[in-house]
Amino acid sequence: MNYEIAKKLLKEYNQEHLLQFYDELSEINKQKLLNQIEQIDFSLLTELEKQKNSKRGTFKPVDAVTLGEIEKNKREYVSLGINAIKSQKVGAVLLAGGQGTRLGFSHPKGMYNIGVNRNLYIFECLFNNLKDIVFLTKAYVPLFIMTSESNDKETRTFLKAHDYFGYNPDYVHFFIQEMAPVIDENSKILLSEKDKIAMSPNGNGGWFSSMQRAGLLDKIQEMGILWLNVFAVDNVLQRIADPCFIGATILSGCSAGGKVVAKAAPDERVGVLCLENDRPSIVEYYEMTEEMRTRREPDGRLSYNYGVILNYLFRVDTLIQTLKETMPLHMAHKIVPYIDENGNCVTPSEPNAYKFETLVLDMIRLQENCLSFEVDREREFAPVKNATGTDSVDTARELLEKNGVSL
Repeated sequence: MNYEIAKKLLKEYNQEHLLQFYDELSEINKQKLLNQIEQIDFSLLTELEKQKNSKRGTFKPVDAVTLGEIEKNKREYVSLGINAIKSQKVGAVLLAGGQGTRLGFSHPKGMYNIGVNRNLYIFECLFNNLKDIVFLTKAYVPLFIMTSESNDKETRTFLKAHDYFGYNPDYVHFFIQEMAPVIDENSKILLSEKDKIAMSPNGNGGWFSSMQRAGLLDKIQEMGILWLNVFAVDNVLQRIADPCFIGATILSGCSAGGKVVAKAAPDERVGVLCLENDRPSIVEYYEMTEEMRTRREPDGRLSYNYGVILNYLFRVDTLIQTLKETMPLHMAHKIVPYIDENGNCVTPSEPNAYKFETLVLDMIRLQENCLSFEVDREREFAPVKNATGTDSVDTARELLEKNGVSL
């Protein structure tokens, strides 16, 4: 891309200010800036305008395959799931693009040491859980790890230094999360330096398009993988490539499945799997009305009872179809340092900018159907989101010990 083409493109989207320091730059840095402009997905700006006035649809509760029902059919589910894993039809995707900032830890969250009397890293917990499946099935599950530009090198170095905690590295593949521009409160893209556009990771909903961009979709198809189990880095009890979950989803005929837990209380801050305009969807806790939060079935159970834990199973062929769809955009209001019109670096004290994010939960809305699969929260849900309090290091440690993990 040359200067004239860039100028014309930026004018179309009212972003000409990105070239305001162009004449001050060296030839190398001029080209660096032009290359960044060429990579920007400006359709995000127009899509944001479309979505500003969009409203959610009509919600209905949806039942889950309950713990009791799962126990009755467990043998059939597990057998079917094991066969799928042994025949290399299942892959796993670890969403690990974030940092441990909320834990007071300035490194990839997976590197956080949750041990007390010994080293026990979050990554180690997850690899140990995946090795349980290797022991059960005598087969390795291909693992695709999504990192971000800010933590990719450190994540790779850490896992290699720890020998992938005993997992066969031939089955581990990395890809980097796509980036999106950061905008101010007037929808202007910010500069972080005179020759550098402010960018941030585009949220965990972009995981499959990022895999495609990295060339891994071809690899998945070459390997014959039909299902991808997507899970978050911050749940240390996460059961990955769970044969029972896989078997139940395959047997249901659904194109996706989501692990859920019964809510601990009506106001628990979790997204709930439900129907929206008669299609599978997830309603966030802050989107629920008081009637939705407190509504109960005749047996006393909450109608909107099943909270998601970010552990989903997707059929690859339906994921490929979603690449043609536009993902809903979410805006995160953040403090972002920037270069002002005078070329000065400004570090605000209050949120001043918006980061574009897509969320993996929105991929459920692009599916024809989704199996809601209940799991025991004390065995499978120990999120590490905060340093103290609810869903913290302390609560995760307590649950790990309850599940026989030595700390």
